[in-house]
Parts: sequence; structure tokens; C-alpha cells
Amino acid sequence: MNCVWKPARMGVGLGGRLLAWFLFGVPWVQAGERVPPGQVFLEGEPVRASLSGEATAWVLEDYEGRALRRVEGGEGSVVELGRLPIGFYRLRSVDAPSRWVSLAVLERMGEPPAADSPVGVDVAMSWFYDESRMESVARLCRLAGVVRVRDRMRWAELEPEPGGWAGPTRYDAAARVQSAAGLEVLQVVHDAPPWAGPDPRRFPDDLRVVHRFWEAMARRWSGQVRAFEPWNEADIRGFGGHTGSEMATYQKAAWWGIRSGSSDTRVCWNVFAGARMPHLADVDANGVWPYFDTYNFHHYEPFDRYPALYARHRAVSAGRPIWVTECAWPVRWSGDPRLQEPAEEDLRVQAERVVKTFACALFEGADAVFYFLLPHYVEGATQFGLLRRDLTPRPGYVALAAVGRWLAGARPLGRLAGGPEGVRVYMFRSRPGGRARDVGVVWSESGERTLELPVRPETVRDGLGRRLPVTRTLRVGQAPLFVVFRSGEGAAWVDEGPPARPVWRPGGASPVVLQALWPVEDVDLAQSAYRVESGRPVEVPVRLYHFGERSVRGRLVVQVPEGWEARFAGDLVLRPGEMQEHRLRLTAHAGGLRWIRPVRIVARLDGEPDALLSFRLMPVPMPDSAVLKRLPGADEAGRWAARVSGPGRCEVVGGSDGVRVVAAPGGADPWFYPELRLGPDEYAPAGARGLSFWFRREGGEAVYRVIAEEASGAAYVLDLEEVPAGEWRQVYVWFEQGVLGSGWSPPDPNGRLDAGEVRVLKVGGNGRGPVRYEFRDLAWIRD
Repeated sequence: MNCVWKPARMGVGLGGRLLAWFLFGVPWVQAGERVPPGQVFLEGEPVRASLSGEATAWVLEDYEGRALRRVEGGEGSVVELGRLPIGFYRLRSVDAPSRWVSLAVLERMGEPPAADSPVGVDVAMSWFYDESRMESVARLCRLAGVVRVRDRMRWAELEPEPGGWAGPTRYDAAARVQSAAGLEVLQVVHDAPPWAGPDPRRFPDDLRVVHRFWEAMARRWSGQVRAFEPWNEADIRGFGGHTGSEMATYQKAAWWGIRSGSSDTRVCWNVFAGARMPHLADVDANGVWPYFDTYNFHHYEPFDRYPALYARHRAVSAGRPIWVTECAWPVRWSGDPRLQEPAEEDLRVQAERVVKTFACALFEGADAVFYFLLPHYVEGATQFGLLRRDLTPRPGYVALAAVGRWLAGARPLGRLAGGPEGVRVYMFRSRPGGRARDVGVVWSESGERTLELPVRPETVRDGLGRRLPVTRTLRVGQAPLFVVFRSGEGAAWVDEGPPARPVWRPGGASPVVLQALWPVEDVDLAQSAYRVESGRPVEVPVRLYHFGERSVRGRLVVQVPEGWEARFAGDLVLRPGEMQEHRLRLTAHAGGLRWIRPVRIVARLDGEPDALLSFRLMPVPMPDSAVLKRLPGADEAGRWAARVSGPGRCEVVGGSDGVRVVAAPGGADPWFYPELRLGPDEYAPAGARGLSFWFRREGGEAVYRVIAEEASGAAYVLDLEEVPAGEWRQVYVWFEQGVLGSGWSPPDPNGRLDAGEVRVLKVGGNGRGPVRYEFRDLAWIRD
């Protein structure tokens, strides 16, 4: 248990069968198999389907629901369907129409996509499939033209005790099978082992533990796992709620560990869930770009928000390749809770959104896009999966396969900005079947439109890859189309280039890593900052780690805002592998032009790049200079209208200090949101960046939020910080972090929360309750 277990390499059996199948049409079905896994076929292959359930009479339907033929067969029967065109098909039970069996026919590829193709999918192979199904799932990925796959792992299963390494695990099996299938594997960890700290959602305090783990994993899977994300979505509460400073510090230790274990394995950024400006600025201030090979983030946004979202991330990517390792705009399931299947219309919407997600992300500069998610997976009423539990396809899988073919190797050429209203055209230089082509992805957001093409295309395909008539006059609607031109001919259709790629920032990785250890209860996650009492001295442990191979000398320099005081160690000497802990004595003061300010510590090293640590401090209480306008009328309980879900109850009364709410929401999606309609004299003034108020929750579990509704009716959700029960705390919400209500808010043409347009405020939350909480002293504030 004291050495790293390293798996044997898998033979080329799976990869060889896949290559022969791609290039020469050698059937995938092996001796003794009656139906291929997932019931997915290539065009020209005889189609067979296995039936399940009690039904004996079935109707074969195409994607549009048109009946093609009647089929007889009972439980376990295999029916011969002959050769079918490209598309998605269902065998629907005559007696129980909600029961159906799916299958797909995909176009044969001239050659597999190259390893640098951007098309990927989040498979989470290790968590969703046992080893007996892994080859089948890997085959479905390659069949779809997917090159990149994302997996998942639990640190505690691989290092169950400090320095003690597990033998063969499900993660080793997944790495072996996926790499043997020719897939580029990205692996990510979600949590730390219990022995590494009090909260497994948080990074281990000791960065030597981080370095040891990642060195071991990189060595264990060298040549099989091609890239690592050292953590998943550390910027949100569910995965620890870390500041940007903490994320940058952890990244540096992980980078050194992975580099020590395998010099040719990619070290990805430990992936953002959001795009909050304070987090992005906090990370950037730590000079972390020499410590990641790719800049990674996630999103689940409507397509019109992509430009602003990607612009934020490009600005701090330092010119590194951008990987979007989770993305989707998912749909809801309905009907039988045992099936968790989306309705017919939602299945179509899911398939259409798969194509649009890739087109929009690639245009904005993503070098790799991993759609979330291949397996059947639900969160509440949302269905993410492109496959059903039995591996058979949903239409979204067939759409993924169309993307894998027609956007193989895609790089953006531009878009049509001056076309008919609502029409979206994105043009790519792609390599479908290994041939350079210009491929346009086109759809309309505002009904059917007619487009005249610059030249006659080679082929036109719908979002599932099915052939359509080839003509220079194109009818487009909500469903996306692939329009394929000879290389060089598609550029005439676009009038605006893609966003400029960020400039590469040079820099070297310092072997010394600095770490500040702040209590987690002091974190203000929305501002990526630590709360400190204004004017009161604090002592902060600061650790210095040396991950290099020779001793270093240098000097420590502390930089604080004018008027703040700081004392810290001066000279430093570190041996390889050594950790030192020093105390930073610091006094912060509220006031001045800016309220939330950074503190920097620089280790200037002889013969090595400088080591940098930056973190943001929020002196409390909030200074009067941060308040732009107070809202005394908001403390009158009678002005707040009770709003609650279902048959629930909500009472708003005057409390000892402000407004008191008692709520017991009802229904399947419980919520409670008392609302205040603002008067003209209460509108937010120019320069307002957020809303502040004092808040106390007395009981009940819920996620507390503010909803700000604009004059147009567009409503934005802003999450509150977690507040311990029974404690009054001043809380803040920031308008730039507002998220438009998904599925229930009217659209907002400019896609952002404008403070001056806010007309209604709602202070409440989501959860079953019952809940009791109070709030007072609302004010518009700046940062």
C-alpha cells in the first residue's frame, strides 16, 4: 500500500475492432451477439432491435413520429428491420404508447476524427457504468464521432489513507477501456478524503497532500488519462465554496504534482462553474496562468448569453486553449417517474440544442467542448442524458453524432451578422470524413426564413445528419441545419469574424507556492473575499511550500492598500520539499474610494520566478461610503406581499427589528418569495452595484435568494451567502451575478440585470420549510 499501483496496458482489441469498423464497415456485432449495444447502426447495415416489456404489437416510427410499419414480437424478441436510412427510430407499443424502444442509424465516416477534434462528451464512465458495460459505452462514443471524454473520480477511493494507494479500481478500468478505444480521457476529482480535512468538499489544507496525490495519479495513468482537472467547480458551495485565491493556490500545487508524475499530461484549470467577476479577478491577480495548459469552465446558459460569458473567460485565459468541459441547455422530463423521459417535443428540443450548443461554443473560441451528459441522469425534474438507461439513444445522441461528423476538427471562420432577423449562421473550417470543408450551422429563432446561399453547397443535412435536397435557396426554422461547402467557399456567406483569440501571456512557474489559511466562515463567496473587522488586527497563517529540486533563497514583500498596516517575515530559505508557516499581522480599514481591496505577498527568489499570493479583504461593517441609497420603507411589513408555491402558506409581519416571514410552501417545486414593489423614489441610483441588508434565519432548511424584477418583467435570481441559524449578518447581493430565471422569467433583450430598471424586490428562497426569517435595513450599494 506504500507504492503507486500502476495498471497494465490494455491490448488493441477494442481499438482495432473500432478502426476496422470505421474504415471498412466490418460489423461491430461479434459472434454470439444478436443486437449491438445501444441498438446503434451504421447506414447500410441490417437493423435488428430487441424488444422488451409485455407488448406483442409494435409500430416502427421515424423521428417525426410517422408510422413506417407494424412489427410483431414479445419480451426478448429480436426483430429484423432491414436497412434503414440515417435517423432516429422508435418501436412504440400499440397498447401502451408511452412505452417505446429506440434505435439509430448513423452515417458511415470516411475516417475517424483526428485527436484534435473539439467534439467531446461528459461520460462519467466510472460512476455510471460497471466494467461489463464500459466497452459498449466507449463504442457508442466513437460511433458518435466523439474524440474527448470526461470521467469522474473520488480521491478517497484511490488514496484511502495518507500515502496508501488502492489496487485496481473502477477508475483504472475506465481509463484502460476508454484509452484503448482511442478516446482522449479527461479526469476530474470532486472532493478530498475525510482524513485530509474537516470538510471533504474543501481543498486539503496541506498542499503537500495535494502534490502527492496528483503526482501519483499522473504516474498511475500516464498514457491513458491525457488531462486532469484538479477539482470540479470549486467556486460554488456544492464543491467547497472557495475563493479565487484559494483556487489559484491549489492549482499551483496540483500543477507541480502532475508535472512530476507525467511531463506530457495536460494540467487543466480547476474549472469554474460560474463567471463572477470578483472570482475571475481574484484568480488573475494570483498570476496563475503558467500553472495550467488549458483554461476550463462550465455553463448551462441560453445561447444569447454566450458572447458575454465567453468574453469574461477569454479575458483571464491568458491565451491558453479554452475547454468547456460541461455545457448544455437541458430539458425537463415528464410522465412516468420510473422512466424519467422527456416529452416528445422536449426530446426534439434537446436534440436541436445539442447542435446549437456546439456551434455557439466553438464560434466563441472553445477549443474543446464536452456536452453534459451522455448517460441517463436527472436532477429534480431535469433530464440531462443523451442515452437511456439501457444505452439506447435519445434523439440528442443522434444529434451528437451529426456534430461529431460535420464539426470534426472545426475551427470558426465567422458568422452572418447582417442576415434576416433571428437567423443564426455560424461557419467553420471542418474535416468531415477527413476532408477539409466549410460547414455552416444555421437556424432561425423567429419562425421560418428563406436564405439565398452564395454558392450551391455540396450537401445539406438536418440536425440528425439526414440528407436534405441540395439547393441555393434554403428554408430554415428552429431546427438547425448543416450546410456543407467545398473548402474556401463558405466564407462568402459570413460578414463577421469570430472573437479575437486572447494574447498569450508568458510566465514561468515558481517552485515556491504561498498559501493563506483563512477560516472558511470568513469567506464572502460572492465577492471572493474574506470578511475582517475594520480596524481590528488579525493574524493569518501563511505557508510557504517548496516543490522544486534545489534550495532557494529570497525575500518576502507584502503590499497592502494605503492606510492599512501589515507585518510579515522578510528573508526566506527553503529546502526541497520543505513547508514553513509564518504569521501575517494585518489591520484593514473600511472607507476610501473602494471598499473591497486586495493584499499581495510576493516571494522574490534568487534564480527562480517570483511566487505570488493575492487575496481580497472585505472590512466589516460596510462603510457608509459604500451606501448609495437606503430604503427605510422596506422595513414596513405591510408593504411586502406574501407569495408562496402550491397550497402553502406565507405570513409577513413586523418583527422587532424589521420584517419577519413565516412560510410553509407547497407543491412539487416549493418556494416562498414575499415581494416589495418599489416607489419611484426608491429606484436604484446610478452606480449601484448591489443590494445590502441585515438577515437572520431562525429555522427551517432552504436556499435563500433575492429576486430582482425589472420593469420589463425580466426577473433575475441572486443567491445569498449561507448565514448560521440565529445570527444576524449583513449580507450582499451583486447585480452582475444575477441569473435570469430559467423557464419562468420573460426574456431580457440585453441579457443582464440593470440596477436602474429594478421595480420589484423579492426576499425568500426555495425549499420545503417551514421557514422563519427576518430582514431589515435594505440599501443600494457600490463595491
